[in-house]
Amino acid sequence: MERHIKTLICSFSILFSLLGFSQTKNQDQRYIFFFHNKFVEENDLNAVHPEYGRAEYKEILESYRRDGFIVFSEKRKKNTNSAEYAEKMAKQVKKLIKNGVPPNHITVIGTSQGGYIAQFVSTYLSNPDVNFVFIGCFRDVDITEIPDINFCGNILTIYEKSDIYGVSAIKRKETSKCKIIHFKEIELNTGLKHGFLYKAADNWIAPSKKWANGNYDLN
Repeated sequence: MERHIKTLICSFSILFSLLGFSQTKNQDQRYIFFFHNKFVEENDLNAVHPEYGRAEYKEILESYRRDGFIVFSEKRKKNTNSAEYAEKMAKQVKKLIKNGVPPNHITVIGTSQGGYIAQFVSTYLSNPDVNFVFIGCFRDVDITEIPDINFCGNILTIYEKSDIYGVSAIKRKETSKCKIIHFKEIELNTGLKHGFLYKAADNWIAPSKKWANGNYDLN
């Protein structure tokens, strides 16, 4: 299983060694950083959640790759510190930009715990042109419990009506100091509670692809 994971998910260092070649070939190339949820961090990729089923991590990555995105992702180690990890990932995004990739060709996407990592990346980057998609990862109490987060970038949030772990993040937008040019929210109504983000489903993946391609109207 360990070998399969290594084969499936390239390391960030290998991916970045290929950037010069890929960017020279295609100036329109789009890039996605994808951060998975806490369940994937704590369990084997084939583990089944008692309520939500298997997290379709591999299928989610494949969906983005089928549409031509270069995807940077890895299975995080158990008990990863979200803020520290986000700081490292923000540095990787900065390297990508320094290598000549336009900031608006880069999208940082996170589900649940991975969404909080994505929010910290947004905070550390403080770049209004990078795209972000936060999925099932905001509660009203976050304003007081995680005051350090400051949204910056083109922000799309997606949450499920039946999910107590994700609601409208408009309050965070209002408390953020960075000017946000593009901000959209999508409320789903699947009845799947937090399990909606375990699925490689078009109801959240399709709009995230549009956002990553610069379609901020989501038409």
